Amino acid sequence: MIDPRFYEVSGPLKASDIAEFAGVSGVRGDRTRIVTSIASASQAGPSDLTFLEAEDEASRQLAAGVCIASPEAAKHVPIEVTVVETAHPRAVFARAAERLVKLREIEPGQNAIHLETRVASSVTLEPGCVVGRGAAIGPGVRIGANTVIGPGVQIGARTAIGANAVIRCALIGDDVRIFPGAIVGEAGFGLAAGGAGAVLSPHFGRVIMQNGVSLGANSCIDRGLFDDTVIGEGSHIDNLCHIGHNCRIGSRVVMAAFAGVSGSSEVGDGVQFGGRVGLKDHVRVGTGARIAAGAAVLSDVPAGETWAGYPAKPIRTWMRELAWLSRASQKRSVKDE
Repeated sequence: MIDPRFYEVSGPLKASDIAEFAGVSGVRGDRTRIVTSIASASQAGPSDLTFLEAEDEASRQLAAGVCIASPEAAKHVPIEVTVVETAHPRAVFARAAERLVKLREIEPGQNAIHLETRVASSVTLEPGCVVGRGAAIGPGVRIGANTVIGPGVQIGARTAIGANAVIRCALIGDDVRIFPGAIVGEAGFGLAAGGAGAVLSPHFGRVIMQNGVSLGANSCIDRGLFDDTVIGEGSHIDNLCHIGHNCRIGSRVVMAAFAGVSGSSEVGDGVQFGGRVGLKDHVRVGTGARIAAGAAVLSDVPAGETWAGYPAKPIRTWMRELAWLSRASQKRSVKDE
């Protein structure tokens, strides 16, 4: 579902138009079928454009108006859905989506604080702040110098945002602390393979930061591709961390500096990360788990466990392997003498 506070639907698009700029002739179904918005394959309705790269459960139950699909996925799409067939569905979707939906930007020539904003009387705005159209800022908020609050952003009571931060496509709760230089709501690093090389996919989701969250200096949280990136209540993220698109971070999570969470990963409540921890995409870390500093998590971590190493594994297993390697190297050294 496109949030109109952050995105503007710029006009309808016909299946034949999509096929034309994609340079393909393989359209199955009604070439005059019109779509007016976009959605993920699992949530798309009759007026939506979506895409499929591979055959899965979503392809069989698809209810979109038009689907840009690979030849393999197209075979399983219901007959009532118009299909534009291409070898690079994600790249073609990226081009079509940008024609359908536009990101709302700071308007050229607007007042620093747009006239169509709701700013509580007790808000403190330091010099150089810019606030876009439709933003709402609650009581007791302080926004640092040269910070940019994008169109439609909603900020709850008593939140503090440091200097030189950028916030867009975001819903920020009460008592949140965002330190200087943090970036919230920029597009994630989603790449689509195309005939002329990889292209960046536009993102149409949001960031939701619940009450009591803190985000360290120069840290980044990407907005979702279609869905939301969510940071749970009372979580604390250190400086120089990165949360990828579509991630779900639970409540009371603690991340030390340089932690990185790749797209579509899930982190349960009460999880603790040491410094420089990295998570692979689509990984799940269970409630109360602990990840030691420097670990690279490439698979799901069960709730309550402590993992360490590269690649990460249960800490006792990792320590046994280190001890074995130490003994083996000592034996080799003795033989070499």
